[in-house]
Amino acid sequence: QVQLVESGGGLVQTGGSLRLSCAASGRTFNRDTMGWLRQAPGKEREFVAALWRNTGKTYYADSVKGRFTISRDSAKNSVYLQMNDLKPEDTAVYYCAAAPTIILSNLFNARGYGYWGQGTQVTVSS
Repeated sequence: QVQLVESGGGLVQTGGSLRLSCAASGRTFNRDTMGWLRQAPGKEREFVAALWRNTGKTYYADSVKGRFTISRDSAKNSVYLQMNDLKPEDTAVYYCAAAPTIILSNLFNARGYGYWGQGTQVTVSS
């Protein structure tokens, strides 16, 4: 069974840090494009960060650029999202997603990804 399982969410104060982890199982995801997306209450799921499968190039939403870092540990079949200088507007459920094949234009929306985790809640208090 193919699974993505996120962990590491929680409650943090403004300016704090969290590191989200996404552990993949069922098959190797080392050749997939991996992404993190988030969804706040009443809002659509939005792109946060991605790591392109072929080159390892990273992409970030403007709102998190310079604060968040996506990375991969191929040996552990895992992806991470280091989040620093968190703000209340970062509060959301964060989802790990994988795309075996994806075109660049679909990288930034949820439709491009075929595998999803269950999500982990991140709450930033002001």
